[in-house]
Amino acid sequence: MYQMFHKRDEGHEDSIWSVAWARSEKDNSENIVTGGVDDLVKSWNWRDDFLDYKATLKGHQLGVVSVTINAAGTVAASSSLDSTIKLWDLDSSKQIKSIDAGPVDCWTVAFSPDGQYIGSGSHSGKINLFGIESGKLEQSLDTRGKFIMSIAYSPDGHYIACGGIDGIVCIFDLATGKLLHTLEGHAMPIRSLTFSPDSQLLTTCSDDTSIKIYDVQHANLIGVGLGLQRERVKTRLSFG
Repeated sequence: MYQMFHKRDEGHEDSIWSVAWARSEKDNSENIVTGGVDDLVKSWNWRDDFLDYKATLKGHQLGVVSVTINAAGTVAASSSLDSTIKLWDLDSSKQIKSIDAGPVDCWTVAFSPDGQYIGSGSHSGKINLFGIESGKLEQSLDTRGKFIMSIAYSPDGHYIACGGIDGIVCIFDLATGKLLHTLEGHAMPIRSLTFSPDSQLLTTCSDDTSIKIYDVQHANLIGVGLGLQRERVKTRLSFG
């Protein structure tokens, strides 16, 4: 049986659409950021089984749809319907940079493992990679698909994957910028996806109520979860 450790009511004034959690390399603190339809990003600390409010990060003009934290746990990024990506120093709670991502072109954001780029999915079916230092678009990966609703970097930094509103998953090789695989396993929008810690597997979740696991190298479907039923496929690969 699961037990609730802590509950925080009214964290935002409107719906909360995104959350991210990371441990800071500076002081080993547990940092959490949330993004809401109230245009706000809020930062929190988790300590001693208690969610402690830290700061409200203001700057977006429309709802915040995605937040993420770099691997070092020191910088957060947020994307908004105002077409900007903002970077925040979690120690000082100050805005570091604001990136103009173009009209409706920053639905979701993710830091590269090395913290040097921020990836964003766009309505035009492209993954846009912005340099953290430059604040400019450094590379654009074209899926030739539709509105990208989710993206994820592999932990080893070799791949980036995205899920579209059309149910299609695309996996790119970041070294070459080439599209490696197009996976058509879902019938509805893909809300979220993530790589395993060893970067060998990719899990996708869709409005079609299914969860699918793919072998990244060969693009083989190796596991399916559907509603309350699930199919287990034996494999030597694991989530560590």
